Amino acid sequence: MSAIARRLRHLDWNRLSDDLDADGVAVTAAPVLSDDECASVRAGFGCESSFRATVVMQRHGYGEGVYRYYRYPLPPVVAELREAAYPYLAGVANRWQQWSGGERYPGTLEQLLSRCAEAGQRRPTPLVLRYGPGGHNALHRDRYGDVAFPLQLAVALSDPGEDFTGGESVFVEQRPRSQSRATVVSMPRGHAVLFANDGRPVPGARGWKTVHLRHGVSTVRSGCRMALGVIFHDGG
Repeated sequence: MSAIARRLRHLDWNRLSDDLDADGVAVTAAPVLSDDECASVRAGFGCESSFRATVVMQRHGYGEGVYRYYRYPLPPVVAELREAAYPYLAGVANRWQQWSGGERYPGTLEQLLSRCAEAGQRRPTPLVLRYGPGGHNALHRDRYGDVAFPLQLAVALSDPGEDFTGGESVFVEQRPRSQSRATVVSMPRGHAVLFANDGRPVPGARGWKTVHLRHGVSTVRSGCRMALGVIFHDGG
């Protein structure tokens, strides 16, 4: 078992699952990546051959900053985290599917990616994001095709208050016939936030209903904020 898999194994998944059910958002109480692993991902941002695409956000109205999508094969740190985290989140996703009456997700990442490939989705979706002063990410959802896993995670690669100020992760939930609710979180370096990337079921007066969650990043006031985003389904 890798060091990353051991760290994930020792997280309080009952608490994380309860938070995801209640809010669609959960933050780990312990790091999932070490300082050295965070440093290696940050350093790899400048390696052109590791990435299939680079997006300058302000050119598309997405915000201000740069993010880069990895190509296969993923760096070992990213691949290990993606593979080891998936089964825990699949348990949450399948509970949501049971409540909403949807199709179950497979138990392993390999099986999910096979399902993606059958649908013509073969492009990897994990990415690294970098924001400087004034950087931000507009509220959005992450779907990359018909096959879409409902949960994802982001790992802080830099320390709030030390490496940058501002730049909190922002989540806005819209429930039917209700005003939006915002959740704002800030994670120490190496810690992860887990969240729904679109819809999730919540109980209503007449059974289960779907609420939608969008996510983004508030304005960075100073320094450099970097994060690793891990999306589990491949894109088309």
